[in-house]
Amino acid sequence: MALITYLVEDNQTILDNLIDTLEEIASVTVVGHAATEVEATRWLSLHDGQWQLAIVDMFLREGSGLGVLAGCRQRESHQKVVVLTNFATIDIRRRSLALGADAVFDKSNELDEFFAYCIAETARDLPLPVD
Repeated sequence: MALITYLVEDNQTILDNLIDTLEEIASVTVVGHAATEVEATRWLSLHDGQWQLAIVDMFLREGSGLGVLAGCRQRESHQKVVVLTNFATIDIRRRSLALGADAVFDKSNELDEFFAYCIAETARDLPLPVD
């Protein structure tokens, strides 16, 4: 079964490439995306229990990935949230993990690790999403 995934990314080129690559190399179904903190937080909360992986960029058109992380802290244990950013500094990593991120990856030099994480997530025995 495909991993139900939601993307929070404001760069359309990166978003398109990410969707194509994820769907090609991992059993992932991207069910939606947002470019702002408000859009992402709203979707994730309205679809609580219906997603299994959220991939969040730090710097968005409006708001930040930190706000998105804070907005989905009360998710189910099988729901994973990872940060994928160009600014994976020590401080961003620390703050992201403190807000409940399951992992943080740097877009510039940790894409192999990020894709390996996504592939590993598809292999987990996950509960079916709630309708």
